[in-house]
Amino acid sequence: MQIAVITVRVPRELKEAMDKLDVNWSEEIRRFIARRVDEELRRRRLEEAIAILRGTGGVERGFAEKAVREDRDSR
Repeated sequence: MQIAVITVRVPRELKEAMDKLDVNWSEEIRRFIARRVDEELRRRRLEEAIAILRGTGGVERGFAEKAVREDRDSR
């Protein structure tokens, strides 16, 4: 795995408060970024799926009821 470096600027007061805590800030930020990227990718895939479904014209009215009835009758 190749590593990239990013820099984040925070107010001095915040950095001083961070320094008083026993927290691995690099790991916290890596986890946050990974989680946020995952959320954004999921949101975009959902938007794409919705756009595809809107483009298909949807399903006919009463389709679900008809499909359930057919399934029950086939037993």
